[in-house]
Amino acid sequence: EECRTLRGCGTGEAKMTRGYRLQARWVIHTVGPVWHGGTHGEPELLARCYRNSLALAKGRHLRSIAFPSISTGAFGYPMAPAARIALGETARFLLAHPGSFDRVVFVCFGDDALDEYRTAMEEIELHPRQP
Repeated sequence: EECRTLRGCGTGEAKMTRGYRLQARWVIHTVGPVWHGGTHGEPELLARCYRNSLALAKGRHLRSIAFPSISTGAFGYPMAPAARIALGETARFLLAHPGSFDRVVFVCFGDDALDEYRTAMEEIELHPRQP
């Protein structure tokens, strides 16, 4: 019901609703780009998804945020560049806004996705906290 009040969400935009019966108090909705070979602005549109989601969460004073790998499912975005964009945009945001978040989680569905995120972390010299 609350989603109807959002009046849609353009590619790269982010909007927020309550979490209702979810464990999360809030849900940020974003629309990632459909992959068309990378020549139709897809990297910038995907980057905007992360930037706008982080900015919205920061603006609402949320201390943690979790992301799936946006656009890599039905929209066909290749996992490796998607992971680099997700981690790179998040790292840039956190460096520009230190102390904004206590926790940022990237939810990887499957070992292949996890491997791509680990590789991307090494490429941009991010080091995860070990469990």
